[in-house]
Amino acid sequence: MTTLENDFLRVTIRPQGAELTSLLHKPTGIEHIWQADPAVWGWHAPTLFPIVGGSLNSELLIDGKAYPIERHGFARKLPFDLLDSTPTTAVWGLTSGKQTEPHFPYGFTFQISYELIDEQLTVTYRVFNQDTKTIYFSVGAHPAFSVPFNAGESYDDYYIDFNQPEQLETHMLSKDGFFTGKTQPVPLDGYKLHLNEHLFDQDALVFKHLNSRRVSIRSKKHDHAVDVDFADFPYLGIWAKPGAPFVCIEPWLGYADSEGDQKPIEQKEAIQQVAVGGTFEASFTITLS
Repeated sequence: MTTLENDFLRVTIRPQGAELTSLLHKPTGIEHIWQADPAVWGWHAPTLFPIVGGSLNSELLIDGKAYPIERHGFARKLPFDLLDSTPTTAVWGLTSGKQTEPHFPYGFTFQISYELIDEQLTVTYRVFNQDTKTIYFSVGAHPAFSVPFNAGESYDDYYIDFNQPEQLETHMLSKDGFFTGKTQPVPLDGYKLHLNEHLFDQDALVFKHLNSRRVSIRSKKHDHAVDVDFADFPYLGIWAKPGAPFVCIEPWLGYADSEGDQKPIEQKEAIQQVAVGGTFEASFTITLS
């Protein structure tokens, strides 16, 4: 484990997936990251790379060849190297090789960096193209925030607050995790999406068209909140295991396939790319207030 700390926050990151495993708010003593009970959901905040969601036939079609790939990709399960660190920053890296080439046949380095400034944690993803051709990929965050924050509170005390007016429409997923082409309205109370144990009975809420680039987890009982700013990410998933005491706020650059015919990677919806010798970069920020 690597620990970052300042006067307000203490953060831990593990080498597997360079995964954030703790985000402790020191003034209140509140641990904001779900502690990965394996009987419920055994992750804290996995990074999704080189795909987000599921790929049809569990494959990527790259240059006319099919490569097996699991849902959300491989990065969350592989060990990252700690490349650089200070008391308040850390940079982790995963470089292509024997573990990645059978699934994603590109030369690359994928970095995840963490930086603390006051009550704010910034997470940055970088993809370095070390190949002789354009790299196509998706990347996304999947942090699970413990809800409720305090003992004696209930899940129903909390809501997701959008920072812009929205007419929310979730894109429906099949039982296999692929988009069906159907949508369903998600009612708001003003800017508020109220949490309840049945909100995710039909899987994640997936928003492909949002005005907001900030959402907050807030309580009806107090002012302490978690803000997630994701200006670099046009898509957002919100999910929890039904009845579990957490909610995931998931900024995405990419998402699952739709049911139907399989497409080459460069034709996948919302796919990202980085040219030969280029670097892709995107950040999101978690602020505790």
